[in-house]
Amino acid sequence: MEINNQFGSDNHSGVHEDILNAMIKANTDHAIAYGEDYYTKRSVKKFKQHFGNNIDVYFVYNGTAANILGLKTLTNSFNSIICAETAHLNVHECGGPEKFTGCKLITIPTNNGKLTKNLIKPHIIGLGDPHRAQPKVISITQPTELGTIYSKKELKEITDFAHSNKMLVHIDGARLCNAAAYLKANLKEITTDLGVDLLSFGGTKNGMMFGEAVIFFKKGLSKNFEYIRKQGMQLASKMRFISIQFETFLSNNLWLRNAEHSNEMAKLLYEKIRNFEKIKITQEVQSNAIFAKIPKKTISSLQKKYFFHVFDELKSEVRWMCSFNTTVENIEKFSNTIKKCF
Repeated sequence: MEINNQFGSDNHSGVHEDILNAMIKANTDHAIAYGEDYYTKRSVKKFKQHFGNNIDVYFVYNGTAANILGLKTLTNSFNSIICAETAHLNVHECGGPEKFTGCKLITIPTNNGKLTKNLIKPHIIGLGDPHRAQPKVISITQPTELGTIYSKKELKEITDFAHSNKMLVHIDGARLCNAAAYLKANLKEITTDLGVDLLSFGGTKNGMMFGEAVIFFKKGLSKNFEYIRKQGMQLASKMRFISIQFETFLSNNLWLRNAEHSNEMAKLLYEKIRNFEKIKITQEVQSNAIFAKIPKKTISSLQKKYFFHVFDELKSEVRWMCSFNTTVENIEKFSNTIKKCF
């Protein structure tokens, strides 16, 4: 029997037809390689419309590269990077941040995936001590790996605290659009205006085929990134096919429409299952993810029909993701299947 992949990850979804059509239109004639084409120049202008003029933006293939190469640009190997214990940077980058930046990752346990000033403060120690790794960057994920979302106030408190300690703030924004949709804010309001220094901005999880953007919010921070990107094997020769996707994604509110829809589908699924006696929702449903504890027997039965990730095997906690092209019918079928598995 064929397994349904609908709720495994927003990485499993296809490509939005507007983006696919734009790529086809860009597939004509020749264009200068390595980002010197007019598609890339247009896309950079589009980014500045959303994030402000005082940014430097570069394109890479994937989120791992965006995170690691961006952080490598901001740090030296004697620095440390502070993140939540659940952060993608810590759990799902295969040790890449440590290997390529040389930095020590300081991981902080949280209940909901969110760092706070009070959680971070005890780790800002040993400044100027050559025997200790020097704290340089606070990296947060927005939304978090648990689907929760930092408010603008919470983000501002972290950036102010970081800057007062001569540190920088990085946002892993693979799903940043989902956060903006939940907060009912534009992209500038939750990054530039709050003093963020570096952003890994994702499109793959929200309707693009491939491509992520690395955005530096202060002139000078991006020094040497072009060389670091090349050494990191992320300088795309046919960059127009990343650029045209982002230009389309950031036009006509496509980024927002896709994110709003996936959030709404997660909320609908939550409403369908929240009263099931043997399901315990473990995190507030704020983005396009649902985390739930269900009996192990139910996991086994359900995975015979649907693919999804078991987030914590010891706790019997699963993750269900919705995407820009998840439908109400998909939600109905999945919730009915869950009910039958009990």
